[in-house]
Amino acid sequence: MNVEAQVTWTDGERFVANASSGHAMVIDSDRQRNTAAGPMELVLIGLCACTATDVVSILRKKREPFSGVHVRAEAERATEAPTVYTSIKLIYTISGQVSRKAAEDAVHLSEEKYCGVSAMLKCTARITTEIHLS
Repeated sequence: MNVEAQVTWTDGERFVANASSGHAMVIDSDRQRNTAAGPMELVLIGLCACTATDVVSILRKKREPFSGVHVRAEAERATEAPTVYTSIKLIYTISGQVSRKAAEDAVHLSEEKYCGVSAMLKCTARITTEIHLS
């Protein structure tokens, strides 16, 4: 499957990005100006969205009665260039009457089998998880 992405410079360190899906977004690499998410923030957002999608899909297949899935990432970056992520902690909050085992299984399957973003980031970062049921 071929996917394309592109950015077009607008001003400063700001770009308009779009991809094969046809959707556009603004990206701002200038963290002082901070008018939009930066590229490395988008990597973390992508990780959260990828694994959350997996967890929702798996819990649905298991017919677990969840009412919400929230994933937050806390990350540390290398101090020297390239400042890749070196550690990432994913904190899952799953709401509803979901068994702990089902939640743990869903997170594990996402981490080990399904989430492509996680698979790529594991090359540079240690990824840990924490699961809260509410």
